[in-house]
Amino acid sequence: MSEHPSIANIRKSYQKQHLNEDEVASNPITQFEKWWNEATASNIDEVNAMTLATCTPQGMPSARIVLLKGIHDDGFVFFTNYTSRKAEEILSNPHVALVFFWKELERQVRIEGTVEKVNDEESNTYFNSRPLESRIGAWASHQSKVIPSRKFLEDKQHAIEKEFEGRDIPRPPFWGGFVVHPEKMEFWQGRPGRLHDRILFFKDENTWKTERLAP
Repeated sequence: MSEHPSIANIRKSYQKQHLNEDEVASNPITQFEKWWNEATASNIDEVNAMTLATCTPQGMPSARIVLLKGIHDDGFVFFTNYTSRKAEEILSNPHVALVFFWKELERQVRIEGTVEKVNDEESNTYFNSRPLESRIGAWASHQSKVIPSRKFLEDKQHAIEKEFEGRDIPRPPFWGGFVVHPEKMEFWQGRPGRLHDRILFFKDENTWKTERLAP
């Protein structure tokens, strides 16, 4: 195995902020919204990018970046093709994890919970707000399926453009939203000397409680 000693020397000292128990909100989604507002005000590129981890029924994990598109009082919303690998794994095993990393603020949020589909109205509203090319792309791409070439995909795109020319493009029945309902949420604030602040919210029946975790 080749060695890359320069990788081991990559370090950053986190010194911007702190996180104390008496400063966090009583509800983790309220706390998330506070951090979210600070992140959006910081002009972070693709601030809504989050890692979504799913699992097969056999326990094999997989992860990818998706985009947060809504915050409910009880969860976090994203949209996808319901026949994609991630959706198929969600529909067979609803336990998922999300991770946000805002390096500019030296912050990370980890979320564990269960997921379900949003209602058709919410999926339709978001789909209709998307740019034209994205609505066409939702019809053209059978996400995660093997295709023979790039040309195959582009030909499908052109066929969809022709099919819907001059008409509204409806939401495909195989495309829509999911909402992740958190059961645990951890807020991580980088601190000097790797002695980071970690505040964990967890549900005790229907009440949110907090604990401090060692870094």
